[in-house]
Amino acid sequence: MKLQGIFPPITTPFDHAGNLYVTKVQHNIEKWNKTTLSGYVVCGSTGEDVFLSTEERFTLWELVAKCAAPEKLLIAGTGMESAKETICATNRAAELGYKAALVRTPHYFKAQMTQPATQMLFFRAVADQARIPVLLYNFPQVTGVDLPAEAVIALSEHPNIMGIKDSSGNVQRVMDIVRDARPDFQVLVGSAQVLLPSLLMGAVGGILAFANPAPYAAIAIWEAFRTREEEAARDWQNRVSRAATRIAKYGVPGLKHVMDLNGYYGGPPRLPLSVPTPEAKREIEEAFKDLKS
Repeated sequence: MKLQGIFPPITTPFDHAGNLYVTKVQHNIEKWNKTTLSGYVVCGSTGEDVFLSTEERFTLWELVAKCAAPEKLLIAGTGMESAKETICATNRAAELGYKAALVRTPHYFKAQMTQPATQMLFFRAVADQARIPVLLYNFPQVTGVDLPAEAVIALSEHPNIMGIKDSSGNVQRVMDIVRDARPDFQVLVGSAQVLLPSLLMGAVGGILAFANPAPYAAIAIWEAFRTREEEAARDWQNRVSRAATRIAKYGVPGLKHVMDLNGYYGGPPRLPLSVPTPEAKREIEEAFKDLKS
């Protein structure tokens, strides 16, 4: 299975009472279906997955599977703190038609989970019993736990671990993994600011929050890289980087505000996250004024 291209880790629509907004899930997916996005990641960090109940997670997987165009590859965010719960969630996603599972590094018991041996034990246990291929998910800015390149390279030898989403923003790390992991191990990046440099180092694409409100801009970088239009690729990367930095600064609430500006449904985040301040909204709007959906 090839994961090339751009995948948005889709946001989770909530109404103003904090409930899942089912019709807006369909609204967003139908708009994204008209693009050349490679597929969707459902219940990742951008989807506020840590705020979702198990029932809500299953509901979202089912809704997106029903709405997604047939050519879109579906990846489920299934990472939980225990291997057992992660395996159960992964195999439920497989039953609903998902083709891969994105599994974040457990992080609650940091003294243990910062140990590469414990990290590798967890991911191997999940991959052994998962009915679909596993993508490692490294996001140290959120989890406080970094999955070392050496551990990733060792895990790449597992036949059911197909790749990694690395959101560290470290291009050197991408190069190291591409160089030393097994040949068909696939690296996707989670930071739009380093998409082009990472592609040049051997990454196969990106799982980018930025692609929620501005899919065409993210796709433009990928397509220019793929067709070897170097000047266009650099131009798009420069345009995207400034706006992506604002998303990184204001997180999911800022991202959802841009979605509302660009014709998608962002809506409110779930508490305890809160909507951006008027000043933050102005800053975000200025950064995105030339980047429409």
